[in-house]
Amino acid sequence: MEQVLKTAFPFIVISVGILLAFQGVLMIVAYTVLAERKVLGWIQGRIGPNRVGPWGVLQPFADLLKFIFKEDLVPDKSTKFVYFLAPMVALTCALLPIVVYPFGPRIADPLSWLVPYVSGIAYLGDAVVWIAEQAKNMPLTIARIDVGVLFVLGITSVGVYGIALAGWSSNSKYSLMGGLRSSAQMISYELAMGASVIGAVMLAGTLDLNGIIQAQTQSPFKWFIIPQFIGFIVFLIAAFAETNRVPFDLPEAETELVAGFHTEYSALKFALFFMAEYVNMFTVSVMCTVLFLGGWYVPGLSYLFEVGSIPYALVSHVAFIGKICAFLFLYIWIRGTLPRFRFDQLMNFGWKFLLPVAIANVILTIVVVFLLNR
Repeated sequence: MEQVLKTAFPFIVISVGILLAFQGVLMIVAYTVLAERKVLGWIQGRIGPNRVGPWGVLQPFADLLKFIFKEDLVPDKSTKFVYFLAPMVALTCALLPIVVYPFGPRIADPLSWLVPYVSGIAYLGDAVVWIAEQAKNMPLTIARIDVGVLFVLGITSVGVYGIALAGWSSNSKYSLMGGLRSSAQMISYELAMGASVIGAVMLAGTLDLNGIIQAQTQSPFKWFIIPQFIGFIVFLIAAFAETNRVPFDLPEAETELVAGFHTEYSALKFALFFMAEYVNMFTVSVMCTVLFLGGWYVPGLSYLFEVGSIPYALVSHVAFIGKICAFLFLYIWIRGTLPRFRFDQLMNFGWKFLLPVAIANVILTIVVVFLLNR
């Protein structure tokens, strides 16, 4: 029994971590949709959803049931296999980066409080003591890899294939135009986004997301948003373009392309694209928080709680989620405020302004880091 427990323990921990992380992200996504409808309603002088549950809090679940029970229509002349594959590609590429996100600091001894209550119970007590020993210095991340930044950028860049394939496989000119627009847009703004990340990586000296946070934990003035303010602005603008959000929502452009690449999608397949968009919003919000706002780090928290304790980790995690929610609110605010670009304006802005500014920021950072390290 003990040998089985020792063998299965790592797999159990990883499985529980994946389940909790994915469930938590999907709940944040669901209520981001509700928050968007509420905030846009207030901006436009409306009430917003308020019928399903108190203050409309059950509206996301009502929307899910609606998608499940709607008729699933498939175009006769579509390429069936690719048509069904595209939404799964989009959602999978949006969800995969979650495994490398650092949701909080390490917890030194998370199960020590449980040991006195079970230590006298035969078999169970010994197992809990062993698990408590194994759980020491438990990180609040599923998988830590040395090139976490490259992993996130690489996986999210593949997500454009889901949109492009959806536009092509639907055999609709509106969908195809939306897919082509999205491909051109993501290629254009991905270069600026990648260049804006380089400055933060150079200052931290690592591509590990945890290492980047650790480099910003000395003081709030070490947050990379201060020395890399230009990179932060470039990343933020490119993030809006990468996630196809206003004012860069040309691939969907409801008033021009009848919802663009997912015109021919309905029911759950449409819901998958819908979820992928909001998960991508969460992804870039996490990256922005980690790269420029210190991740889960809260200045002065170590004076209130011992580093590595459960209260310290809990407050740090709540602060991390709060920073992410601030970026998600910015997404909603911008949607309710700014008009859409024309497509030629969007491409000119990306290639002729944003990319040169990102490259100039990289060159300036190289010069400053070189001078400081002499």
